[in-house]
Amino acid sequence: MAKNLFIAVVIPCYKVRNKILDVIERCGPEVSKIYVVDDCCPEGTGYAVKSACFDPRIELIFHLKNMGVGGATMTGYSRAIADGAHIIVKVDGDGQMDPVFLPNLISPILSGEADYVKGNRFYNLEDIANMPRIRVLGNSVLSLFSKFSTGYWHLFDPTNGYTAIHASVAKLLPFPKISERFFFESDMLFRLSLIRAHVVDMPMVAIYGDEISNLKIRNISGEFLHNHLKNFLKRIFYNYYLRNMSIDRKS
Repeated sequence: MAKNLFIAVVIPCYKVRNKILDVIERCGPEVSKIYVVDDCCPEGTGYAVKSACFDPRIELIFHLKNMGVGGATMTGYSRAIADGAHIIVKVDGDGQMDPVFLPNLISPILSGEADYVKGNRFYNLEDIANMPRIRVLGNSVLSLFSKFSTGYWHLFDPTNGYTAIHASVAKLLPFPKISERFFFESDMLFRLSLIRAHVVDMPMVAIYGDEISNLKIRNISGEFLHNHLKNFLKRIFYNYYLRNMSIDRKS
């Protein structure tokens, strides 16, 4: 890995006070900077990091109002881009995503094979057997929706939040238009499809502990279906009727 490569990690934080320090500790020496975005967390996750963690790579960012996981991630993206990052990795603060896996996640970007890489928890059958059944069913349905709305037929697990993006590609995204809430990861794939970014899945193992997920499949299925249908119609119009877009990527 190149010595001068600036790898930034963005950690959106909401109700992860008991997990965040371990996530930060597991970020390896390849990480240049860690942006911890406290999304108006009622547990004061950012303040817990400020008082207990002295890693010089950390930059704390506090939202005065809750912006959702997408809003917090976009804040981190913007700061990383302004600081000159080459690759930006997004890791949730709940401990389900192991930062030790980061070198594998960014390898397709380093080799020029991808602009954006996302985790896929469904690659290995053994791992699927250990997942809560409702997550398997819910993500299978959402993956089908996502294939239609984004055109990325080879991708699965669209709500996976363990991602890496080349900063030059991130600069092309319309940050204000990207969904700030639970639809964020799926909307990111849609926005990437409009600029024809090369996106690949990377098999990963999720760590399920005692954390409580804020994403309830039964509560958001209708919203996701509506948003995917809207994005599908937009994609068809933009890509096949309005314009032909391409990426001119520069390191």
